[in-house]
Amino acid sequence: MDPLALTRRSLAGLGLGGAAAAASAGGTRAQAGSSGTSPDGRPGALAVAPTSQAGLGPRLTLHAIDNAHGTPGAGLVCDLSIREGDVYRPIKTVITQANGRPAEPLLVDDALKPGRYEVLLHAAAYFAALGVTLPSPNFLDRVPIRFQIRDARQRYHLPVLFTPWGYSYYRGS
Repeated sequence: MDPLALTRRSLAGLGLGGAAAAASAGGTRAQAGSSGTSPDGRPGALAVAPTSQAGLGPRLTLHAIDNAHGTPGAGLVCDLSIREGDVYRPIKTVITQANGRPAEPLLVDDALKPGRYEVLLHAAAYFAALGVTLPSPNFLDRVPIRFQIRDARQRYHLPVLFTPWGYSYYRGS
């Protein structure tokens, strides 16, 4: 590997995570604290590498990525529900940590069942807590991410990329 090659990991190691946001702010970013935010309250760089899930049983995991700041979505409130008939029944509410992931998988082993699910992202509250100036009413408030689990013996990973104006998600690995 070229020792001069710039990678996301090498930039984060130098404290340059979220370099695009730092450049637009006209300065360098502070290292992320344990809360995942810099001293001025903005999201910080990824401080810990993701953990391998090799050998783990069936589970549903979530990773929230704040594309507006180029950082993990630390502190995002997410409500998980399952569809029963014509309504979604709440299962749990989680808050993402500094790495943009909840402390635990959303569902593990026998709790993961075939069905239609929804993760409701509290996007407007997340950006408001960061002090981002948003229009009133905001373009996105609570964002529903809907998906289906067909085989509960598999692992499902749900990466969600979001900004105050849009979002995307996919089945990750």
